[in-house]
Amino acid sequence: MSRNTAEPAECNGKTLTQRRSDRFLNCLRSASRVTFVSHVNPDPDSLGSMLGLAHLVENRLAKPTRMTRDGHISRAENRAMVEHLEIELVPIEEIVWDPHEAIVMVDSQPNTGRHTFDAQLHLTAVIDHHETPGDLDEVDFVDVRPNLGATCTLVTRYLIEQEVPLPTRVATALFYGIETETCGYPREASPQDDNALQFLYPMTDKDLIAKIRNARLPHSHFECLLQALQSSFIYDKLIISWVDHLPQPEQAAEVVDFMVRFEKVDWAVCGGVYRDRLILSVRTSLPNAQAGEILRRVVGNLGKAGGHDRRAGGCIPLPSTSASAIDDMQAELRRRFLKVLKIDECRGHRLVPLREMLQNLQQ
Repeated sequence: MSRNTAEPAECNGKTLTQRRSDRFLNCLRSASRVTFVSHVNPDPDSLGSMLGLAHLVENRLAKPTRMTRDGHISRAENRAMVEHLEIELVPIEEIVWDPHEAIVMVDSQPNTGRHTFDAQLHLTAVIDHHETPGDLDEVDFVDVRPNLGATCTLVTRYLIEQEVPLPTRVATALFYGIETETCGYPREASPQDDNALQFLYPMTDKDLIAKIRNARLPHSHFECLLQALQSSFIYDKLIISWVDHLPQPEQAAEVVDFMVRFEKVDWAVCGGVYRDRLILSVRTSLPNAQAGEILRRVVGNLGKAGGHDRRAGGCIPLPSTSASAIDDMQAELRRRFLKVLKIDECRGHRLVPLREMLQNLQQ
């Protein structure tokens, strides 16, 4: 990866003559401390980005930092990442905010429905790669690059620009964050993401990465997958999987990551109930599909949604979790998906026929 110098660059439509990492650090110089926040249920990209930026701030500004956790970290691989890399996270609800500290939002944007902390808190900076539009007008420094596959790639760029030595722990976190965002299917990555992976790889702990990738799975993981398989319906090139009770919200994404590999479909959707919300996750194998925009159109004013070209997620508050209310919501979302994807209204057929399910149970 080549080093970035002070040549003019584009950032959010503006021509700059100063490196973005310089501008980021400059906006933090008067802060008493820097606190990093991210989206609810932080994933490897947000965890790696927070750790990398904290290392940058501590190394270049000698300021204290803290990283936060909004909601639980429940996916097995994500918990393993926090444990093995010893990432110290403060639950967002336990934070006592200092009026002189800087708050940096990473891998997300304000007022997108993906946070539980006070929306009135002033954000000093937002660093992200999502296309989901946020309320950025009052933010001092914004670096949002939807052309990148991972926020960790952007953070790696900052560290290279500032010539900050990378310890193994930080390099491993950044590498795994990029890998999880860009190396699945469908793959969404840029040359910058690939360059960042190549730059970081020699400095990573390969044994730790193997342990994180292959984290042991709880019983609930298999129960959820079985329910999804039994409740998956095919509508032309679309498969929709319903899970009445998600053990954890991230499992909706795990289901569609699996379902989109089905050879007869181009789109995979999972909808699952977690507490009083319906969690939605979408994947498509089609290029230039604008999955984030598709899901925003489907969800409309029912809730919040967004994402990337081929991956998207959303959340809908449920006024009731009764069986009839959930059935009604599923029917409405199915109707909307078929309309937006221009699929003729039809009766879906099961991925696994009911007769085969019953035969398997009898055996």
